[in-house]
Amino acid sequence: MDTHTVGDQRLVFGLDIGTRNVVGTVGYRDEEETFHVIAQYSMEHGTRSMLDGQIHDIGKVGKTILKVKSRLEEMIEQPLTDVCIAAAGRVLKTVTTHVDYEYPEEAVVTGEMIHTLELLGVEQAQSILREQNDTRYRFYCVGYSVVKYYINDEVYSNLEGHKAEVISADIIVTFLPEDVIDGLYAAVAIAGLEVANLTLEPIAAINVAIPEHFRMLNIALVDVGAGTSDICITKDGSIIAYGMIPFAGDEITEVIVQHYLVDFNMAEHIKLSSTVDDEVEFEDIMSITHRVPAKEVWELVAPVVEKIASGVAAKIIELNGDKTVSATFVVGGGGKVHGFVEHLAEDLNLPSERVALRGQEVLKAIDFLQPDIEKDPLIVTPVGICLNYYDQKNNFIMVRFNGERIKLYDNNRLTIVDAALQAGFPNEYLFPRRGQAINFTVNGKQRMIRGEAGESSVVRLNGREVNINTPLEPNCEIEIIPSTVGGDAEYTIERLDEYTSATLSFEVNHKTVTCPRFVLVNGKLQPPTYEVKDGDSIDISNYYTVAQLAEFMDVEVDTEQDILVNNRVENMDAQIYENFSVDWTVLAYRTAKEDMAELPAEPTDGPQAEPVEEPAQEERSDEPVKGPTGEPEKTEDTPTEEVTAETEEAAEEQPQSREPADCAVFVNGDVIVLRGKPEYVFIDVFDYIDFDLSDSRGRAIITQVNDKDAFYTQTLHEGDEIVIRWEEK
Repeated sequence: MDTHTVGDQRLVFGLDIGTRNVVGTVGYRDEEETFHVIAQYSMEHGTRSMLDGQIHDIGKVGKTILKVKSRLEEMIEQPLTDVCIAAAGRVLKTVTTHVDYEYPEEAVVTGEMIHTLELLGVEQAQSILREQNDTRYRFYCVGYSVVKYYINDEVYSNLEGHKAEVISADIIVTFLPEDVIDGLYAAVAIAGLEVANLTLEPIAAINVAIPEHFRMLNIALVDVGAGTSDICITKDGSIIAYGMIPFAGDEITEVIVQHYLVDFNMAEHIKLSSTVDDEVEFEDIMSITHRVPAKEVWELVAPVVEKIASGVAAKIIELNGDKTVSATFVVGGGGKVHGFVEHLAEDLNLPSERVALRGQEVLKAIDFLQPDIEKDPLIVTPVGICLNYYDQKNNFIMVRFNGERIKLYDNNRLTIVDAALQAGFPNEYLFPRRGQAINFTVNGKQRMIRGEAGESSVVRLNGREVNINTPLEPNCEIEIIPSTVGGDAEYTIERLDEYTSATLSFEVNHKTVTCPRFVLVNGKLQPPTYEVKDGDSIDISNYYTVAQLAEFMDVEVDTEQDILVNNRVENMDAQIYENFSVDWTVLAYRTAKEDMAELPAEPTDGPQAEPVEEPAQEERSDEPVKGPTGEPEKTEDTPTEEVTAETEEAAEEQPQSREPADCAVFVNGDVIVLRGKPEYVFIDVFDYIDFDLSDSRGRAIITQVNDKDAFYTQTLHEGDEIVIRWEEK
């Protein structure tokens, strides 16, 4: 609303798009809360382009709106581009819900916190309605009212400024079908207008007809229009219910059409004249002029008036918990028909003085700068539509998300994430998705290897590529191509820290022998190249048996001679642990002579071993020493030349790759060390912190690196300072 001003005042343009006519109002509210109407213009629809509050002929209604807009522009001498509108409750749905907002620790409640609480209630009501909706309609929220506020479960009239751990609210949320909203938006678009605010007609009317200090009483407000009679109930300072019946002024007009044989417009003239004149003059479709007493018209329409009044009364009692209200106010043209107020009082079992039309007496705070405007019930709703703009409670914007139109409450901080959540777009599709993880245990301790991260989602706003935190614009086009799933996790035993960094060393015949640990997977011995599977139970042994050590060293032990383990005689099944000493007598080596370990000098006082015969040259084997799993292993006695040659050959075969390196960064003030990769990008941080990306509750996510907005694929460096948090309301 930044184009309409008069002096220093910002103007509000409101349209009451009724079944019979369109009323346009332009004005502003000053610091004393007085609303000044600087221009108002009304025009009837040329044909019955609206029925029961719903647009049937969008083009004709749009042309009527354009004429009203053009006339008002002439009157105020400036263009009008934005408009506030209201919808009748033709197929109204209401949901009452309770919502809580809990703080991590006691905090002072701010206006932003209250607004967040209310929006959470609206979202909750939308979810409830989706589950309960058994109709073909898709519903949009067009307004809500807070019934009660709570702090730590105690009722408060105003939460702002109080300290609280938990704030709560009972909220009644109103919804209308998509086609009703679509028709209104399409009609105003034909007139070159954009919707700045949409509310419900009874909400607009009650802002004028029932001042807030009256709402402590149990009062009903009835807006009797042409197509619908809209109702709302107040109690204990809040609006507690909304409703409608599809009977109103047009029902009366139809009776006059049939009885006097006139067209619809002439019947409207007869109906309205009968409320102010003693006699009514009209011309029928045969061009014959008639003059009839107003009482004759009253008697003609009395059955229909009584039917409408009884329907309204029954709905009021139903909405009020099956009991009557203390008083009822009536606004709208239909309520001015003779006998309606009296019948309504009778059906509600109320004294006649407690059911009254509201017009001039409730428009005292309204300053009409046009002298020809009469303060009557007809203009209560048009003025209320303008006043509703200032409440800032029912504003929302429309956007298209992947081709589908959605509505969002506008808190001036809406981002693409909010639109995605409202549209039901899966949260995980916004961020790179990892492939299947592997969960397994190592020596009884749980271990998880994450899958690879996929590609980030592609986000476009009006065709240009943006990020998910980009602010929304009214009527913008949003396209999100979902993120992709990365490769599933792959891992081998040889990559385990327990395998690569842990070995066992023994003293064999006074010579140190270093051996890799044995690895059992699900109870079976597996080689280092074994690919770990989900659910595997891996045990890395901390001992060898004498037989396994002999196999690892590729020697044949003389079992006829004593085998000493830590100087105690043992057999081949004895378990030997780190730094244990083993003394045995070797019968034969299964490696080439130059690969054999030198035997130490025989101790003078130890057990004597028979001389070992050198293996014949032809019996030598050029096979390398094998480990306990059958894999080739190096020993300390492998010639340097062969090791170097093998290493160089392997290096030629293997592609050059960067070694993983640690990277220490600060995340929200805490030091996080990233491990296992040659380099890291911003999205990797989420693997190391506890941050629930689904817990937005309508808030935007703040992501920064060194005080600048971060991108999810941004490369990180040692010492980077990272901030990841929700933007608090």
